[in-house]
Amino acid sequence: MKKLSLRTRVLTGTLAATTLAAGTFGAVSANAATPAAAPAAVTADAKNKNTTESTHLTIEAATKAAQATLDAAEKENQRVSVAVVDRNGNTLVTLRGDGAGPQSYESAVKKAYTAVSWNAPTSELAKRLTNAPTLKDIPGTLFLGGGAPVTAKGAPIAGIGVAGAPSGDLDEKFAQAGVASLGK
Repeated sequence: MKKLSLRTRVLTGTLAATTLAAGTFGAVSANAATPAAAPAAVTADAKNKNTTESTHLTIEAATKAAQATLDAAEKENQRVSVAVVDRNGNTLVTLRGDGAGPQSYESAVKKAYTAVSWNAPTSELAKRLTNAPTLKDIPGTLFLGGGAPVTAKGAPIAGIGVAGAPSGDLDEKFAQAGVASLGK
């Protein structure tokens, strides 16, 4: 038998490897294209105890409340930031009024989060610090006046936080204006 040159052996080996790889790839691709029997879908009956239903504030309502809050502050010549968070503390809307301080944005978010977390105005929660001073150490919270919860059927569904006015009482007054706008 005639001995093949190195070049011929390399080319033949490469061709064989390519053919084998293409065949394997085709078989794998064919198997991937053929769906396996899907497991039965798990259903959760709304009447059982494995699920819960919750109410959420729409982005339209959150925007309306934030704008009403900012408008209330502007009527009193206050420069504030407003934040609206959902029941889980996720920010839905933030508005930073013209001239609001740089610290006001983050403070408004934290006040909104605190209000919805405890379903209470943050001015009331600040009073609790005398009996539970470590409460303020919970990450993401701010126990200063300016946060108001939004409720539906007695349960918290959102929080509105305001920061930047000279006092927490004013911040909270503006947050309450945002809450009130949702009832109109």
